[in-house]
Amino acid sequence: MPNTGPPVPPPSWAGYRDVPEAAGGAASRGWWDANASEYLDEHGDFLGAAGFRWGPEGLTEAELRLLGDVDGARVLEVGAGAAQCSRWLAGQGARVVATDISAAMLDGAVRLNAATGVAVPLVEADARALPFADGAFDVVFTSFGAIPFVPDAGRVHAEAARVLRSGGRWVFSVTHPTRWAFPDDPTRHGLTATRSYFDRRPYVESDDAGRVLYAEYHRTVGDHVRDVVAAGLRLRDVVEPEWPGWNDAVWGGWGPERGRILPGTAIFVTTKD
Repeated sequence: MPNTGPPVPPPSWAGYRDVPEAAGGAASRGWWDANASEYLDEHGDFLGAAGFRWGPEGLTEAELRLLGDVDGARVLEVGAGAAQCSRWLAGQGARVVATDISAAMLDGAVRLNAATGVAVPLVEADARALPFADGAFDVVFTSFGAIPFVPDAGRVHAEAARVLRSGGRWVFSVTHPTRWAFPDDPTRHGLTATRSYFDRRPYVESDDAGRVLYAEYHRTVGDHVRDVVAAGLRLRDVVEPEWPGWNDAVWGGWGPERGRILPGTAIFVTTKD
């Protein structure tokens, strides 16, 4: 049977507000444990069992090659979900390990390992406290994992830098920071800004008692840059994928109508000196 956490009740309140960091950071594990099966059922075909997409636009690592040559490289994925990206990298010759904080998401990874015959090693771990030695990896990456769901993203960057060898690469994709000023609507109705870009309050869902069920954090472009620099990393590139003509899928606030006008994803490429 899949490993699932206790059911998370429907939120009685949703919006933008400050919450204690401990409560916001702890909510992620419970929400993903409760929603892993639904998420994988809804997005599994788009993601593939052994595919590597950097975001809802559908752009792949095979197209962008942001991680460099991975053949023989030691690669770590944080916030891996069901490890689809790691499984693709294994097929390219990488020696890859996938981590996630959610046991239920890793159960999905176990099932995909079995279905594909690609046995990616899986580790349940918080991206802010990775159980690996200093300099253990040549490449560390995450595709929409970990960073949006913690109040202290600087710790994720610091851990990525710690486990990277000198000259190694840390690459991460997140919701494009400008997106936070607009409604979560993929149609033309989502093209008018309704919030300040500088409002850093997280999006929060809570229950009747005020308990935080879900929290997702907004950071400006400058915030992301300062975080990676503070971790001792060098910013090499910021990639803003355009919406491709072939992709007519809608994923939450992402879709072709708005995606051809406003960026939905930002990918930051950094290296450790």
